[in-house]
Amino acid sequence: MKYVITALTLILCLNPSVWAEEVHVAKINGTIEGGVAAYVTRVMEEAEEADAAAVIFEIDTPGGALDAALNIRDAILYSEVNTIAFINPRAISAGALISLATDHIIMVEGGTIGAATAVDMQGNKASEKIISYFRNEMKATAEKTGRPPKLAEAMVDEDVDIEDLAPKGKLLTLTTEEAVKNGIAEHKIGEKNESEKLIAVLKHYDLAQASIIHQSTNWAEQAVRYLTHPYLASLLMTLGFLGLIFEIQSPGWGIGGTLGLVCLSLFFGSHLLVNLADWSEVLIFFLGIVLIIADLFFIAGFGVLAIPGMVMIFASLFLSLMGRFELWTWNEISTALTPMLMSLVLTGVLGALILRSLPQSKMWNRLVLDAEEKSSDGYVATRTYEDLLGATGTAFTDLRPGGTGLFDDLRISISTEGDYLTKNTAITVVEVEGNRVIVRKSEET
Repeated sequence: MKYVITALTLILCLNPSVWAEEVHVAKINGTIEGGVAAYVTRVMEEAEEADAAAVIFEIDTPGGALDAALNIRDAILYSEVNTIAFINPRAISAGALISLATDHIIMVEGGTIGAATAVDMQGNKASEKIISYFRNEMKATAEKTGRPPKLAEAMVDEDVDIEDLAPKGKLLTLTTEEAVKNGIAEHKIGEKNESEKLIAVLKHYDLAQASIIHQSTNWAEQAVRYLTHPYLASLLMTLGFLGLIFEIQSPGWGIGGTLGLVCLSLFFGSHLLVNLADWSEVLIFFLGIVLIIADLFFIAGFGVLAIPGMVMIFASLFLSLMGRFELWTWNEISTALTPMLMSLVLTGVLGALILRSLPQSKMWNRLVLDAEEKSSDGYVATRTYEDLLGATGTAFTDLRPGGTGLFDDLRISISTEGDYLTKNTAITVVEVEGNRVIVRKSEET
């Protein structure tokens, strides 16, 4: 046993990688959106759990959604883990905010950072409200990480004058040399090979002996990126509405209701993961569903509860598409309304087509029994006695006034008009109401 312990001790001493600290490496490239925010948040959480020495974000992005960038900024800025932005080669717009949130910035030669003014979905400059908000977010981020706040403001607002870098009327975008010289970045690396660039970053921060953990997006984060796209979100809402409409029209629970709930769960679940929605919107939605169901089954006349229920449903979907309240503008509202209006139009058109054509389809006939058993064809739910009207028989039991009568070989339940008749009294059928047979004493007819 002593020899085993000695051997293990030697292995640990001679192989530093066994006990080396972890460094997590994650790429932020392409357009910044909700799926990227979910990915970065997970990376930071796993790094904190592993007590990692650092997280290196390799950044190459032209920017993206402001609310997603703010979620990423918060996940990085308020973490206890040491963070490094490795700009390779550009961090524009939302990428600049993310980079400023890290503890350290290092850039490749020929890199750029800046041009962070907010724009709408059409690429036009955002409202003064959004510009002012984002400018202060950039300033506050730079102040917390010890970088020049005025430079951060100049990246957003063209009215901020930076002598020799960005005169008034021009947004600030810094090259690698300018970023290092003006205190935005700490160092530049000149290696050409991609693997050598990462090694140079590790060496600069004394992490060359660390164990490298390369992070990548998982299937759930990839799915979220697609599910939160406005067009797919409108499709999910459409399928959800259609499923619920068909479920209300058919008895019991079936495919329509299940499909509707699955689609709406995907819509809300994906928006919850990227912090566009929270559980309050989900609660509002299901309260709206409950009100509509209550109106259909318990209230006489449509509208008393259904109209407030529909308002709650549309409000919950709208709030889920809007994101952060502080970013609300008329442009953002119109952007959020677009998939909702698309969904309503699709629901109306597809619902009308399906309700019109589906009952004639073979698939519908396999799922739904459409055969009718009409009384004109000889089908009856219960035995009727219209043919006994005027027939005579005898009281099989005493009639008090109800009892049993015998007509030839047919024994049925009968009733007098209120008189008491003894057993074996001759009787005549004077009235038939469905399966209710009224009789009198024969000599009275």
